[in-house]
Amino acid sequence: MRIVFFGATALGYRCLEQILDMRQDVVGIFTIPQDFRISYSPNAPVRNVLHRDFHTIGVAHNIPVISVTGQMAAFESQLAELKPDLLVVIGWYYMIPSSLRALAAHGCVGVHASLLPRYRGGAPLVWAMINGESKTGVTLFHFTNGVDDGDIVGQTAFDIDPTDTIADLLVKSETAALALVTECVPQLANGTAPRIPQDHSQATTVPQRSPADGEIDWSWDNAAIDRFIRAQTKPYPGAFTILHGKRVTIWSADITDADAPAV
Repeated sequence: MRIVFFGATALGYRCLEQILDMRQDVVGIFTIPQDFRISYSPNAPVRNVLHRDFHTIGVAHNIPVISVTGQMAAFESQLAELKPDLLVVIGWYYMIPSSLRALAAHGCVGVHASLLPRYRGGAPLVWAMINGESKTGVTLFHFTNGVDDGDIVGQTAFDIDPTDTIADLLVKSETAALALVTECVPQLANGTAPRIPQDHSQATTVPQRSPADGEIDWSWDNAAIDRFIRAQTKPYPGAFTILHGKRVTIWSADITDADAPAV
C-alpha cells in the first residue's frame, strides 16, 4: 500500500519512523514550516512549539518531502503524482480537503489526542487537564468534512495523574499513538481495520488556544489554578499573570494553605 504521510511535529516524526520500521511503503511526506499561517490567527504567523523537521528523514529514506506554505488545495496535483492508497496524518494543523482525500482509495486517517468523540477540536490535552479530567487518550480515526468526527479505527486511554504536566501527557500520548500505529497501520494496509462510527450525542468540542489564552484568573480555586499552570508549562508558552504592568510567566506552582505575602 502506497502511504503519503502528513506531519509537522515530534509526535508525527516518531510515528513516521515507526511506519518505516514496519517496512510500509511511504511514497511522500507533506510537512509545514515551524512558523505558519492558519485561519484562527489571520494577522500573524503561529509558531509550532512541537515542530520537527521532516526533510532529514525524507533524505534518509529517499522519500520526497513537500512543504505546505499555502492552501492545501494548491497541492492536489503534487499529491496526485504520488498515487497514494492511504493518507496518514499525525501532528498536522490544516484540514485535508475532500478533493485530496479522494485521491487515496483507502481514504485518510489521523491521530487525535483525545478519546473521541470527546474533546474534538484544538489542544485537547491542554483542555482535558484544565478541565480536571482524570483520563484521556488518543484515537486513530478516518477524516471527513467535519472536525474530528469520522469513524474510529482504534483508541488507547491513559490516566492524567494529579502531578502531571503537559510534558508528561505529551510523552503518554506519544507512547499511546505509537502503539496504535503499530497495531492499526498494517490492518489498514491489508483491509482488516475496524471502522466504528462515533456516538455524536456524546461529542464535546473545544476551541484552539493561543498564548494569550494563558492568563490566570485568580478568582479560580487553588486546584483550578494549579491545573491551568501545569497544562501550559514547557514546552508550551506558559501560564502568566500581569504584575505591576509586566507579564510574568509561571512555569510551576505548589498548593499551600499559607497566606501569600503582600506584593
